[in-house]
Amino acid sequence: MSDKTRYSDEELQEFKELILEKLEKARRDYDLLKADVTNNEGNDIADTSPTFKVLEEGASTLGKEEAGRLAQRQMKFIQHLQAALVRIENKTYGICRETGKLIPKERLRAVPHATLGIDAKNSGKH
Repeated sequence: MSDKTRYSDEELQEFKELILEKLEKARRDYDLLKADVTNNEGNDIADTSPTFKVLEEGASTLGKEEAGRLAQRQMKFIQHLQAALVRIENKTYGICRETGKLIPKERLRAVPHATLGIDAKNSGKH
């Protein structure tokens, strides 16, 4: 793998599917958080979702301000995932922006929007 400079189209497709799944869930969670911020009392069809149930129980102790902060973090995560999809289309996905080496698959499976290999991340420059 040391001479490999990019992931194959098949590998990129695997990561694309993973990212699309995470993106779908992230968008659902964002919508639920946003709804909580705008309507703390509302119970609609979303309350049948298992994700909503978990968020609802946690959100009952959250104020609108905290829910707003969580929604902002969720939107940032969505943007990172969308940027990763662009890198897949450009075939630059999985390449460390510091070292130019491939980021290990294990790291990308755990953090699919990663742009740094673990060595570059731990170097303390970031």
